[in-house]
Amino acid sequence: MYHFLKPLTIVLSLTLLGCSHTVEPESSQQPQKLSPKRDAVVQTQLARIAKASQTSTLSYDIVAELTSEVGPRIAGSAGDKKAIIWAEQTFTKLGFDKVYKQPVRVRNWERGFADAKVIIPEQHDLTITALGGSIATPENGIQAEVIRFTSLEALSNSATVLVEGKIVYIDQSMQRDRAGRFYGKVVPNRVRGAVEAAKKGALAVIIRSVGTANSQFAHTGVMRYDDEVTKIPAGALSAIDADKLTQLINRHDKVSISLNMQAKETGWQTSYNVIGEITGTTHPDEVVLISAHLDSWDLGTGALDDGAGVGIVMAAAKLIKDTLGQPRRTIRVILYAAEEIGLVGAFEYAKTNSADLPNIILAAESDFGAGKIYRMDTRFAPEVRDDAKILYDALAQMNIELGNNTSRGGPDVSMLPNYGVPVLSLRQDGTYYFDYHHTADDTLDKIDLEAIVQNQTAWSVVTAFFANSDFDPRPAPEL
Repeated sequence: MYHFLKPLTIVLSLTLLGCSHTVEPESSQQPQKLSPKRDAVVQTQLARIAKASQTSTLSYDIVAELTSEVGPRIAGSAGDKKAIIWAEQTFTKLGFDKVYKQPVRVRNWERGFADAKVIIPEQHDLTITALGGSIATPENGIQAEVIRFTSLEALSNSATVLVEGKIVYIDQSMQRDRAGRFYGKVVPNRVRGAVEAAKKGALAVIIRSVGTANSQFAHTGVMRYDDEVTKIPAGALSAIDADKLTQLINRHDKVSISLNMQAKETGWQTSYNVIGEITGTTHPDEVVLISAHLDSWDLGTGALDDGAGVGIVMAAAKLIKDTLGQPRRTIRVILYAAEEIGLVGAFEYAKTNSADLPNIILAAESDFGAGKIYRMDTRFAPEVRDDAKILYDALAQMNIELGNNTSRGGPDVSMLPNYGVPVLSLRQDGTYYFDYHHTADDTLDKIDLEAIVQNQTAWSVVTAFFANSDFDPRPAPEL
């Protein structure tokens, strides 16, 4: 149960300036050139919001409630529907001024039963899970010889005669990295493996889990089919059992497995982007958009992916309202639908709200767990990027450095720069994120309280800066 403070009035005690100052209502005209007086006010506000956030565990409390009261929430499922109701109620309970939702059509998929075992040269059980969107095997499963490839490229370059009638096994491990850079090198095995294997006449494809933990947990995630290519079942082995299978293949001339997966499609469903707003007082039509995605995979409880992001952005907006009062610009928090199956809610939002996109001052998303933030990357108009020194200095006090100006802003906002919307990324330490990502081990105990509070504080500072300053990083309008 949360304890919510009443919003403070707009009268701010400017302790850093050593005086008391009342902020008078301003006209609704467009922001003028940056004002030293406004900068001083904002500088004080950033100090106040940082201090308030550092003593709050609201972000953790929110994700704890989401994971315990709702749990897994794959798009279109009963859990997803429950999460939508939870999100609306939580926005309301947190005191957001406006709460609404936007329908998104999704295809619901159920994992069902999955079993795999080595049957030749000897029997070994294997931990496997279906990849998201996979078709089922025949009811009695598939029994066939396994052929191993070390990459998707090696499979694509192989002779059809070597693959036909077999189960393809793509065995490529993933390295740890703070920025998660190796994910993009390995995830094509998951996404495109079934298509490339089917082109060669394979009966099914299995991959080494796309993750960094040497564990018994298998990693799921979305895969894709091509309507021009035969659909075959696709699954992922845990890292430990992938090692076991590799050793057997290296030691024996022939290894065969039995594979049985009974995943299924349940048809079209309606999900929702759930949106909460805190209305701006001076420029209510100008929007600071912060976001996360509400859906998760179904193996764990989606604590890191993306319950942490949900908690962080909801808490940041709430803390700003409670600590600083109503912002000058509107803060819009979007919990996107169906990110895991292809950014479906994000594309729907961009399409449906195309006329409103020019009003967005900034868009950003928290979707990389809850590791500590170490850097902020941006995509601002180059001619004004240096004008946000107050923000950069505030983040530097938290040991967060300024990075590049080529950010995409996070998965669900990655299409918005194409519409001229400025974005930023608060880069989190993801060294161990892929130990748990898309597995049954993605649970609340993996969130470090100190780290998520640091995230909450950084997001509060950044959001408060854009909501209350005159800084506008949008490209200048063409004449």
